[in-house]
Amino acid sequence: MKSPFTFIYSAPTTIVEGKKYPAIFLLHGMGSNEEDLPQLVQELKENYFIFSLQGPILQEPGYAFYHDKEFGIPDRHVFDQVVIHIAKFIEEAATEFPLNLKELYILGFSQGAVLANSLAFVMGNQKLAGVVALSGYIPDFVKTDYKKQSVESLPIYIAHGTMDYVLPYQWGEESKGFFLSYDAEVTFKGFEDGHGVPPYIQEEVIQFFKKNSSNQ
Repeated sequence: MKSPFTFIYSAPTTIVEGKKYPAIFLLHGMGSNEEDLPQLVQELKENYFIFSLQGPILQEPGYAFYHDKEFGIPDRHVFDQVVIHIAKFIEEAATEFPLNLKELYILGFSQGAVLANSLAFVMGNQKLAGVVALSGYIPDFVKTDYKKQSVESLPIYIAHGTMDYVLPYQWGEESKGFFLSYDAEVTFKGFEDGHGVPPYIQEEVIQFFKKNSSNQ
């Protein structure tokens, strides 16, 4: 694939010729890397293609997809370009691998969740089957300036810790409200923890994919 991203991927255990498979695209948080999130969806590896992208910017101890100009305000120029490149990556993957175009999902954590939320509107319900956003938010310029594809009935799972001191819990609630205003099918889970993914949230994520996929 001709992509600016370093990435890793895994394929379903058994590939049947002529069959198309669901795919999950993973976007990590700031200072992490492409090795971080596959463990969250390891239970699904048998039936899904799983792609994990590495942010292009060095951010010790790992990488980032973008930097913030101010708290909660991404550098717009970089952010816009990264969103475009991720959307192109997903579309290119769908042509190079036997992916079911009706079952393409994005899962992001922290700044990866910010991107996942934004990509939901950029790609819409015609290109995505669902989005999981863990401890993220929707930037104001995405809300006001981005051209939005329909997310009507698009399954969205949002989880955010009530004791998150990195990205405030309120931002997760605001994301829920914004998606609902565009008639998305939102599942919101507030949990008593900080900026992370506790085991019971991981299990809910797995169930989200199983519920929305026909390949189970």
